[in-house]
Amino acid sequence: MSQATTSLHRRSADLANAAFQLNVLHHGDTVERLPLFAEKLRPSGLMPLRPLSPDILQVNVGKMCNQACKHCHVDAGPDRTEIMTRETMQQCLDVLARTNIGTVDLTGGAPEMNPDFRWFVDEIHALGRKVMVRCNLTIIVSNPKYRDLPKFYAERGVHVVSSLPFYDAKHTDRQRGGGVFDDSMEAMRLLNAEGYGVPAGELILDLVYNPLGALLPGPQVSLEKEFKRVLSDKHGVVFNSLICITNMPISRFLEYLIDSGNYGRYMETLVNAFNPAAAQNVMCRNTISVGWDGQLYDCDFNQMLELPVASSSKHISTFDTEKLNARAIVIDQHCYGCTAGAGSSCGGQLT
Repeated sequence: MSQATTSLHRRSADLANAAFQLNVLHHGDTVERLPLFAEKLRPSGLMPLRPLSPDILQVNVGKMCNQACKHCHVDAGPDRTEIMTRETMQQCLDVLARTNIGTVDLTGGAPEMNPDFRWFVDEIHALGRKVMVRCNLTIIVSNPKYRDLPKFYAERGVHVVSSLPFYDAKHTDRQRGGGVFDDSMEAMRLLNAEGYGVPAGELILDLVYNPLGALLPGPQVSLEKEFKRVLSDKHGVVFNSLICITNMPISRFLEYLIDSGNYGRYMETLVNAFNPAAAQNVMCRNTISVGWDGQLYDCDFNQMLELPVASSSKHISTFDTEKLNARAIVIDQHCYGCTAGAGSSCGGQLT
């Protein structure tokens, strides 16, 4: 399987630097004349943006991945070596044991490539918490040691959330690399064989869709129907729900926007489509994001821009629910991505 690209980090590109990305968000192309996100948010009465008590702990267990996709906001890839240690994982478990956080959302990279991944899943499961895994599907068939993942997930009732750029090989492989679509279909068949995605079944397999270009995703309901029809009729695979996520103007998608000359237009599209109703339900309000090194962030996107929580509780080892609940959520221009149109979160459209 060929790779779609290499990481910004590997190429020592300017956009590998979070400060450089933030500078582009404020001054790149024609965006200086666009309103600050805070100004757009203020009339809705949401400034400062405040969190609810967290019920999701999203944990990035490492940036290593078997793929290097063109749109990746994590800049993940085979060359990335950042991996969460078991010590940091234990600190996450300690937080879960003393809080009411009900869901742990494991992400990466390919989270399964962390050598302590299965131990971590078992320990979370033992605490009685819901486990979600952001699985890129191809990891399941990339190496024999991962081929039993569907069975491992099924035995623990793990909620599997898998990215699939489109329901055909042409579009999927263009974004993710040659052969990715066929590998993804094989992985879905293995998951289906364990009971995932089956109507009326208890094992949940959701797919994630990101638009291939500089545009907002279409309506989630109609896209889900089309994905289900084509994947079932042509490939014999099934899934539960489609999650539509807007591409964020950061990292490798930001590089694509700049290289294709679409950056200014895309930012204008996001700003003009600002939806205050979506802003009410953004994921940073009920989620705490944990970096591979244990640092705390308001969301996965802030994590990639190295914008830590505005609280004295900045690391999982000093996790303090009261202090975190009192913070103001850190916002910047990329936040337009979560509040445009129907809105966008790791759980899909918001309105």
